[in-house]
Amino acid sequence: MVTPAFPFLLAAIFKLFGSLSLASSVTVRILDVTFSALTCLPIAAIGRRLYGQGVGALAAWIWALLPSSIFYSVVWIWDTTLSALLLTAALAITYWVAEREDMKSWSGLGLVFAAGTLVNSAILPVVPGCLAFAAYRARKRGISWLRTAGIGVVTFCAALAPWVIRNEIVFRGQVFLRSNFGLELWLGNNPQVPISCACWLHPSHQPEERTRFLALGEVAYMQEKQRQAVDFIRSHPAATSRLVFHRFMETWTGFTDSFADIWAGGNVSLRASLLLNYSFTLLSLAGLLLARRASAVLSLPLLNLMLVFPVVYYVCHTDPRYRQPIEPVMAVLTAFALARAYGAVQSRLSLRQHKQWTEDLPAV
Repeated sequence: MVTPAFPFLLAAIFKLFGSLSLASSVTVRILDVTFSALTCLPIAAIGRRLYGQGVGALAAWIWALLPSSIFYSVVWIWDTTLSALLLTAALAITYWVAEREDMKSWSGLGLVFAAGTLVNSAILPVVPGCLAFAAYRARKRGISWLRTAGIGVVTFCAALAPWVIRNEIVFRGQVFLRSNFGLELWLGNNPQVPISCACWLHPSHQPEERTRFLALGEVAYMQEKQRQAVDFIRSHPAATSRLVFHRFMETWTGFTDSFADIWAGGNVSLRASLLLNYSFTLLSLAGLLLARRASAVLSLPLLNLMLVFPVVYYVCHTDPRYRQPIEPVMAVLTAFALARAYGAVQSRLSLRQHKQWTEDLPAV
């Protein structure tokens, strides 16, 4: 049901420190915190390369102080922080390799994207866009883009090959990277879904579904759930549209209900969370618009991540932590929006001071 990198990492920790032991718990949390802290480096690199030293530093501080980057690295034992680190590092390398022609750099790009995909397969849809951008930029600079991009693609495919081959053998050609798309689609699209997801129906929680899973086998069970989900989507287009809207809102705001409804019934903590989530999203979207105005071409990888990465969660089901891999990009865009706003205010104050100074000069 998952790609292999993080389960292998957990298995190694359990092997060294004991299964489900306190030592293993502390070790994996230290690793997750380290992954989250290291993400500051590619964030700063992206911000500095695109918008200057100040934006890079501010973006790294935003990430360091962002509640979600702290919370998930301490509380949630999963691939969340490692996915964010690898995707952000791959994005930083995407901008960097466009100026280089050596095989090692382009191989590194393919390798980092492959590592990210083996940690979290949701990264896969953004890979073609980033590789295409790097190849386009290389071509504009007169670099042999076809050869270098080909090296990146071959390295990416070669790094994924062992896992794909293993799945081809074990599942007889019916599973590529993960088997559970049908299940995830059904959990978000069936008659029992209240707002976004009926996650309690997952076979790891629901005894009847677990019995069905064991009776049919993994592949057959997933195929059955996919058929049921597709039938529901086809027969309930209005309900499906409503569910997609709620998942869209939950992805970008952390809530499925409207701002006014939550604000009216929320306490101070909930309202603070609401303001932070909406502000972060709106500032990052403003930063994306400003980035497009500053350079439409250079903003393409950022746009690629913001548009493409969350799509699968709109269709299946979502959770605030699913957005974590692209939140470093949101931090860069937020920093750029804040820097532009600060620059505009400073410019207006300087203009006002200059006007006041000229008015105070004695008439000649």
